[in-house]
Amino acid sequence: MAAVLSQSAWAADYTFYGPEQGLFARPTSDDTIYVDKPKINVDRSKNTALIPPAFGSAASYLPGSGTALTPNLTPGGSGIVSGGGISNVVAPPTISGNTNTGNTGSGSYESSFTLVTPDLYYAGGYIGSLKIPSIGVDVKIYQGTDDAALRYGVGHFENTSIWKGNVAIAGHNRGVNSYFGKIHTLKPGATIQLTAKIGTRKYQVDRVAKIAATDVSVLSARQNDIITLITCVRDQPEYRWCVQAKLVG
Repeated sequence: MAAVLSQSAWAADYTFYGPEQGLFARPTSDDTIYVDKPKINVDRSKNTALIPPAFGSAASYLPGSGTALTPNLTPGGSGIVSGGGISNVVAPPTISGNTNTGNTGSGSYESSFTLVTPDLYYAGGYIGSLKIPSIGVDVKIYQGTDDAALRYGVGHFENTSIWKGNVAIAGHNRGVNSYFGKIHTLKPGATIQLTAKIGTRKYQVDRVAKIAATDVSVLSARQNDIITLITCVRDQPEYRWCVQAKLVG
């Protein structure tokens, strides 16, 4: 009985196992690796940068219609870039009304250009007014063709002249400011009157045409004095209405 009730003198037997090894990737080197490659001479410079027209404006679908930030850096000299290349290089004069020589690629000629200068602005911020009696248009002209300009009237293409040569104006064809909504109905001989601080001029319509939205040739500088009106074609974004009139007085 004593043998049964007595405790064993042996110590308890315990077994311990260490944690499994973690699943770690092999360490990578933090040494900088240099790879020698031949240096390529790449021209990353820009000839010029364009300020794009406002989204939805009359000029928003015309490639190359933006305003050049640095027109003096365009390839081949001073001027504007249209459609990826030079279109009738125009160097704006420092004195309003002077003429400058341009080159069209087929020969040189003298193109007229009058730059919009601060002294040509009226107190209300506009640069002139346009009247087309036959369709009841009497509206102020603002510099630029973005929404801010077309909100209050019609807009002057900044890359075109304001007096001599080709004066190009854009306007809406619908909405509350649809001043150019009926220009496509103008007949040859219809009168257009332009008034600026320089004076007042009268033009007679001699061309009304539907042109491609990509056709920026109508904005090119001219030897003769004309006015060009541009607006969208209803439900045909790939086209524009273009009215051109020659100076008669």
